[in-house]
Amino acid sequence: MSQNKKSSRGRQTAKSKNTSRSKTTGVKKEKKFGNPKDKNYRINPNTIKHYKKKPSKKQEETKTSDGIRLNKYIANAGICSRREADVYISAGSATVNGKTVTEMGYKVQANDVVHFDGQRITPEKKQYILLNKPKNYITTMDDERGRKTVMDLIGNATKERIYPVGRLDRATTGLLLFTNDGEMTKKLTHPKHNVRKLYHASLDKKLKMSDMQKIAANFVLEGKMVFVDNISYIENEPKTEIGIEIHSGRNRIVRKIFAHFGYHVVKLDRVIFAGLTKRNLPRGFHRPLTQQEINYLKMI
Repeated sequence: MSQNKKSSRGRQTAKSKNTSRSKTTGVKKEKKFGNPKDKNYRINPNTIKHYKKKPSKKQEETKTSDGIRLNKYIANAGICSRREADVYISAGSATVNGKTVTEMGYKVQANDVVHFDGQRITPEKKQYILLNKPKNYITTMDDERGRKTVMDLIGNATKERIYPVGRLDRATTGLLLFTNDGEMTKKLTHPKHNVRKLYHASLDKKLKMSDMQKIAANFVLEGKMVFVDNISYIENEPKTEIGIEIHSGRNRIVRKIFAHFGYHVVKLDRVIFAGLTKRNLPRGFHRPLTQQEINYLKMI
């Protein structure tokens, strides 16, 4: 019994000697990193797992294919939205290298030649130009009768081919946006997005309060309901000067609204379009949108 006790004490003594020896020989003991609930707790770096960062969707697309989907290619060229492009593709409106492509998801490669309705197209840098349209200019790309068009006013604005977003009739003045962004055009012209359009209308006679209330209450015009977002007299102006806000894109809708109640619009000026204003933009001049304005339109 005494020998066993001695031997156990001997082992303990040897263990303590080995421990003290490890301290003197410079062997480091494993650090304790404390309790996670302790405010001074820090993670043991040896237990951290390192993961490779997943590639973004763009990087994956580039890795799997160098091409771009045909519908996106057409949309980037400013023709229409991607969804509309799918319809045109299935109808056989697009050709790649001379061959008609109707396959959904077809990828266009860097050296491919793409035609849409017989005309060659290329994806372009997105451009956004705001014009303060003067009177007697038609909102069209060209006119067979040789009349002045809005394209005559913005011909030097950009080298890319841009298109008007919506339209203003020949006698109407004010804000008109141009772009080659098909997705943006669709968004700004579709009624469901409630894009704000504010007009200053000058009438041939004073607008009766009773008629203003009828217009504000909404009514049926040409078999369709007309929704007027807001209407009021312009402050410190005669009762012939009216501000009217709508989101409808129907042709000549403001003139038709007043004509329905027996008024003739002498002058019509669009002063706000989708949050854009005529500030510092004289009649007949144009300017590119700021990045802040572009970001705002994309959020609509």
